[in-house]
Amino acid sequence: MFSLPNTLTWARIVLIPLVVGVFYLPLPLDEQNLIATIAFVVAAVTDWFDGWLARKLGQTSAFGAFLDPVADKLMVAAALVMLVQLARTDAVVAIIIIGREIAISALREWMAHIGAAKSVAVSFIGKLKTTAQMIAIPMLLYYDPLFGLPIAGMGEALIWLAAALTLWSMGYYLGKAWPEIRSRGF
Repeated sequence: MFSLPNTLTWARIVLIPLVVGVFYLPLPLDEQNLIATIAFVVAAVTDWFDGWLARKLGQTSAFGAFLDPVADKLMVAAALVMLVQLARTDAVVAIIIIGREIAISALREWMAHIGAAKSVAVSFIGKLKTTAQMIAIPMLLYYDPLFGLPIAGMGEALIWLAAALTLWSMGYYLGKAWPEIRSRGF
């Protein structure tokens, strides 16, 4: 379905090559950092805005509900891989966050398939994890001090917090799904 919210979600996907590709352009590093940061922040804002707009305009759709989390996960995964390549975060952080996203997406799909999707609905801890990583990633993309603040160090601390929250939220979701998993003999 073509709608403004879905168009914003597609725009988020289109921004992914910009966030990654800018680091391959013959630009000064500070310009690369700024462009990647702005693109990521725009994508993060459209993530919030497209959901709000879909509800406000009554334009929610199954396709939008599918595409929105895919766009989020692709953007975060691409940014994390780039940050590892730039040596701005540890590969362990990227593996934890990306691995959790894959595992929980698969778990949610399976739970939906068996009719138990509500037991793994988004939780507060999941929202907290997302907030931490969506603040940390732009800080690590920008990397240079901003108004005298050590953005890189703050981003590094926040991304490790996001990784810890990622593990916590994964445990939470697995705990919620465990009765279903156990009852089916897995």
